[in-house]
Amino acid sequence: MKRIIALSTVMLVTLLLVSGCNTVRGAGEDLKQGGEAIQRAAS
Repeated sequence: MKRIIALSTVMLVTLLLVSGCNTVRGAGEDLKQGGEAIQRAAS
């Protein structure tokens, strides 16, 4: 029983970390696109 709980906890933490990375990556891409739009508007 302890093994199932430990495995479930590890899987949940891994899922949260992976989804967090995707969110941060998406936010970074949005900021990059915003910066590029500002550069195009300024030129």
